Amino acid sequence: MSRSAAAMVLLPRLAAFAEAYPKVVLDVVTGTGPADLVAGEFDAGIQLGEYIQRDMIAVRVTPELRLAVVGSPAYFASRSVPQTPKDLHDHRCITLRHTGGPYRWEFEKEGKSVTIAPDGPLIIDETHLAIQAALSGVGIGVAYEEQVAEHIAKGRLLRVLEDWTPPIPGFSMYYPSRRHQPAALAALINALRVPHRNDR
Repeated sequence: MSRSAAAMVLLPRLAAFAEAYPKVVLDVVTGTGPADLVAGEFDAGIQLGEYIQRDMIAVRVTPELRLAVVGSPAYFASRSVPQTPKDLHDHRCITLRHTGGPYRWEFEKEGKSVTIAPDGPLIIDETHLAIQAALSGVGIGVAYEEQVAEHIAKGRLLRVLEDWTPPIPGFSMYYPSRRHQPAALAALINALRVPHRNDR
């Protein structure tokens, strides 16, 4: 799973899981992009639903998420605030590297979709580092709303283009179809799953 998934999905529920299942040891590997579970000999992974292979069993572990486009007050002190996604072409953007190359920022408003290939001084593979770069005034970054909510509330970051960022599918735990599922994996799935969601 990504570091973001570990922080947002696993860690908040880990203490309760460890208390309920004291003999289960979770061996967690974080990285960017989807992992080949079979080749890596992993029992399961956590990834955004849209990136999970169709032959995997997927169980939702978060509700829908929203991305937030943010920059520091110092960055915006001498620059105009973007009103539309195309205005980002006039800004320094902190680009996230994703599977297959830099992540293209996707926006939508009133049925109109816009995709931007951001340009800037930094390409990085982790949202936590992108947030730190935005806090330092490097440029405008994108992260999950939950990750930057406190920074926004305390005025350390300013959110822009909020009306252009609709909800996206959240994280899912995924694993190969197995006739005999390990008991520890079944317990973890039950501990992390979002109730009353349609799983595939």
